[in-house]
Amino acid sequence: MTALNLARMVAAAADTIAAHADELTALDQAIGDGDHGLNMKRGFEAVRAEADLFAAKPLPDALKAIGTKLVMTVGGASGPLFGTLFMALGKEISAGPDRANLTAAFGKAIEAVAARGKSQVGQKTMLDVLQPVHDALADGKTATEIVDVADAAAEATVAMKALRGRASFLGERSIGHMDAGARSTALLVRTVAEAIGEVA
Repeated sequence: MTALNLARMVAAAADTIAAHADELTALDQAIGDGDHGLNMKRGFEAVRAEADLFAAKPLPDALKAIGTKLVMTVGGASGPLFGTLFMALGKEISAGPDRANLTAAFGKAIEAVAARGKSQVGQKTMLDVLQPVHDALADGKTATEIVDVADAAAEATVAMKALRGRASFLGERSIGHMDAGARSTALLVRTVAEAIGEVA
């Protein structure tokens, strides 16, 4: 992971979130606060603004700094959760990770997100994308296959009843709507995979 590659990845993530901000907002309006798209766009634009600064750091430090910036700028429930994901990943990953290290670090990051959100898989949250992606990574799936897993996992939240977050207040009425956090997580998985040039 070179500085140039990391800077490009940050820019690509910001572009992706910006391009889908209205979609994410619409999803969140259905069962949440309605601010997910705007909040995520603001956070990733803030990260983009300091992309070169982050890219100059070793990968672990860069990820921790990105996580801190997301916590400070995204706001709402998503800021601490996405920030925790990046900060925890930065604490566990090596400067030049292989697949085994990335898989282990990602697993620890997911545990940190679950602890921060007091949630678990099956409750209609971003964890319902993160865990299948981790499993696919551990199973040796290709980047293209992992992206497909992420997209399918986000789609699978449509049929779920929300048990955590604002959507949980709706009970059965949360069924039939995709979780906005799951969708944004899947979008970021695709962006990372495409940025490293491994998606057809």
